[in-house]
Parts: sequence; structure tokens; C-alpha cells
Amino acid sequence: MTDHTNDPTLESWVKGARDTDFPIQNLPLGIFSTSTLTPRAGMAIGEYIVDLNALYEKGFLDGLNLSGNVFAQPVLNSFLAGGHTRWSALRRIVSDLLTEGNDTLRPHEQSVLVPQSMAHMHLPLQIPDYTDFYSSMEHASNVGKMFRPNMEALLPNWKHLPVGYHGRASSIVVSGTDFHRPCGQTMKDGDERPEYGPTKQLDIELEMAFVIGQATDMGRRIPTGSVRDFVYGLSLFNDWSARDIQRWEYVPLGPFLGKNFASSLAPWIVSLDALEPFRVEGPEQDPEVLDYLKTSGAQNYDIVLEVYLTPQGGEPSLICTSNHKYLYWNIAQQLAHHTVNGCPVSVGDVYASGTISAPDENGFGSMLELSWKGTRPIQLKDGSTRTFLLDHDTITIRGYCQGNGYRIGFGEVTGTVLPALP
Repeated sequence: MTDHTNDPTLESWVKGARDTDFPIQNLPLGIFSTSTLTPRAGMAIGEYIVDLNALYEKGFLDGLNLSGNVFAQPVLNSFLAGGHTRWSALRRIVSDLLTEGNDTLRPHEQSVLVPQSMAHMHLPLQIPDYTDFYSSMEHASNVGKMFRPNMEALLPNWKHLPVGYHGRASSIVVSGTDFHRPCGQTMKDGDERPEYGPTKQLDIELEMAFVIGQATDMGRRIPTGSVRDFVYGLSLFNDWSARDIQRWEYVPLGPFLGKNFASSLAPWIVSLDALEPFRVEGPEQDPEVLDYLKTSGAQNYDIVLEVYLTPQGGEPSLICTSNHKYLYWNIAQQLAHHTVNGCPVSVGDVYASGTISAPDENGFGSMLELSWKGTRPIQLKDGSTRTFLLDHDTITIRGYCQGNGYRIGFGEVTGTVLPALP
């Protein structure tokens, strides 16, 4: 079968698909259910979801040579474990079935296409482990300037390795899951004792995450040139942060309660295959990196990222526009560094980029930066201001790659802040 999946002129017989986040050139993976369908795998096309379980049962996916129906499961892990050849084959088969002029699937349209408006989206993965990186030089520099004004903005190791920490997989939730304002210890300057209570500096972190689709044994390293064999694709990610809790606790071992209360993952995962036309060069790395971190070719992606804040009962205000291409450390380098000591990876692991900030202040990817540690209030459409998040505020992150007459969208990841529990 000829691979035409990234042809910008390709059209689908699904009405209106080109003018959405999910044209035929995209076909992201997710897990959905309806009032009559149990959770199962699907691919987004326009305003619909292709029910991959239904395709499998009707024999349309026999060419994948599966030993069982991995699409009837409530997570994508079993399918992802099949490897890159199978990932690409699924996208080619579904693309061919949906292409204008191919009527093979048309008699089954009602049973294989589910309106997204009728679907409930689920966390698409069973996530064994989660790592959060710190890969935006603009973000790291801004934080350094705010908290270490009399020192170099970047710490000595930052340009030599992708800094990261191991987070808490159990508190990663799917988009649309609301959460309570976290509580913890904070310490004010000049005080002798910390106090306990709800965070007063609840923040967002505009991030993207990549998803592991192939496991390794302990002791194996993944070189930068092998990223496509191990990474299925990218998704939107919001790593909510309690800055005042984090500031008190993070020395000497790093983030803990200020980070592990909630992280939001979008329901759709866009494959690296679909993102191939949007690869771009990242920032110049100076000084030269060590050999195991060297890459060849474009490794970043031109993905426009937007953050909207919606007050309770109000309308959304765009507070940030950034881009994945600004990341100093790319996903190949992140994965290579993560495994250079022999650390094994598992199918379904999630690796987040860290806050993605643009060079200009309108593109700062956290409220900490946008309000410059609370000194420059952010103006919203309704006339109100924010330095950090208030209860009942909703944050929505969207992302897309702009192609020639189409866009590869990531949907959105959203969440609302509920008051702290007693």
C-alpha cells in the first residue's frame, strides 16, 4: 500500500473533516466510550471518531496481523506495544478507508463513525511512569532571573543535559477532570515557622508530552537516532503547579507536593508520522553537547500552543501563545539522556517537556512568568486580573500545526480549579 498519509491534497469523504483539528492527514489515537459502547480505541476524523474495535470486528484491520483485538481494551498500551511498523500500518489502512473515492467503508458508516459530541473521552494510557523535563531555555532563564537575581540565570548544568525529575503518574488525569486546590506547607520570607493551608500561588505549565510505545530492559540505552522506534507521538499537557509550596519544599531534592496533586493530559495522541512535515530545527546549542546527546536533522516541531483562562461565568481570554519549536532540548535528547544510565522505559510512559516559553513575554508558558512572580497582573477580557489562579478558573490549552490548507490539531486539554477540601 502506497503511503499517501501526509499528502496535503488528500481529501476524506467524511464531510467537513479538512476544516477541523482532525483532517485525514492527522488521525490521532484516543480512548472513548458512549452510553452504549464500552471504552475502546478510536481515531479522530473531523467531528467523528473511527471506532477501531468495529473496524477490527468487521475485518478491515486484518492486514495488521494482530493476535487478538487490542482495540477493545480501555487503554492503548497493547496496541502501542506492537511497534512502529504496526503504528504506521494502522494509520495507512484507516487513511485509505477514509479517502475520497474509496467507498469500501461507506456501507458501514453508521456503525464505525461515532460523533465526538456523543463520546466520552478517557485517559488513553495506563501510565507506568512519568518524567517531567525542564527543557525551555526561556522558561529556565526567567525563573533564574526571578529567584536568583544576583546569579547567572541558568545553573551550570543546564546547557549540558536535559534537566528533569520523576513525577507522580497516579495523579495524571484526562482533560476535563477538575481538581481541588492543593494544600501544603508554605514559608513566608522573614517567618520562623511554616504554615499549612491551601496554595495561594496555583499555576499552570504549558507543556507537551511524548508517549513511549516500546519497552526496554534495564541496562539498555536509547540513542538519539532511535527515537521514532520508541515514541508513538505527542499530546498536550498541563503540569499544574503550586509555586509557594514548591518554593519551600524543593531544596534539596526538587518538586514534591507542589507538583504531584494533578497533571492534565489531552485525550488525543498525535503520531510522529503525522507530525513529520512539521519538523523544524531547534535553537542552536552552545556549548556543543556531549556525543550521546548529538542529533542530526530537524528534531523540533512547529506546533503553535495557546493558553486560555476562563473565569467562572465569564469568557475565555488568550493569555499565552508559544510554540514547541522553542524547546532547547528536543525529545530525542530527552529520551537519550533519560536512558543513558540504563534506566528502562515502559509502554505508556509519559515524558513531559517542561514549561514551553517563547522569547517574548506574551509567550511565557506559566503565570509565574506572565505575572513576573505576581508583580504584573494579567488583564482578562472581563476587566479582572490574575497573578495566579483563583478557585473556579478554567485553563484550556490548544495546539496545532498549520499545513498548506489544513492543520494538524491536538484538540485541547482543560481543567477547572475547585476550592480546597476542608
